[in-house]
Amino acid sequence: MIQIIQNTLGSVMTNVYTVYNEESKEAFIVDPSASSKVLIGQLEKRGLKLKAILLTHAHFDHIGAVNDLKSYCPEAKVYVGEIDEEMLSDPRLNLSEAFEGNPVIVRADKTVRDNEVISILGMDIKCIHTPGHTSGSISYYAEDIKTVFSGDTLFSGSVGRSDFPTGNENTLLKSIEEKLFTLPEDTSVLPGHDSLTTIGREKKYNMFFN
Repeated sequence: MIQIIQNTLGSVMTNVYTVYNEESKEAFIVDPSASSKVLIGQLEKRGLKLKAILLTHAHFDHIGAVNDLKSYCPEAKVYVGEIDEEMLSDPRLNLSEAFEGNPVIVRADKTVRDNEVISILGMDIKCIHTPGHTSGSISYYAEDIKTVFSGDTLFSGSVGRSDFPTGNENTLLKSIEEKLFTLPEDTSVLPGHDSLTTIGREKKYNMFFN
């Protein structure tokens, strides 16, 4: 059975998701923002092996603990959308200089494209290119558990900012309408900030579309 642990970590309260298979004890983490000791502690408490780190985009508040996790488990592969790869190594673009005053540089092991599938924890995860918050933002859709990790693209009742480098509001809204709102309505949306929601609820109540 697949289990998901949510932690809200870092200076801007980013949702970090640790996803693991109870049988295989394999795990991946989505957007490790900060507090690597907390995340590593959870892995060790449950005897989990970290297999991958999935980044929805390359902003500082989604990548801050990546290097510590890689030091802890070098075999874990870091995934990011191919268009956002450059941002990982540019503290100006990833906003770490402006917001933290401490440049963060991260390296990806693998880049992904729209509709690419990652097979992990005994399930397939579809990479959906959802640009707008950043030009390379990726939403990760796990059909087997009816869940999409939307990063800072779609929030409960709202949408992500589009005023950072490579952001674009029209592109963001188009991504949500054409890429995410076409998912089944009972799909759980696990966003980068704030509360969990569903595709059906957002189609009905999100203020940007109603």
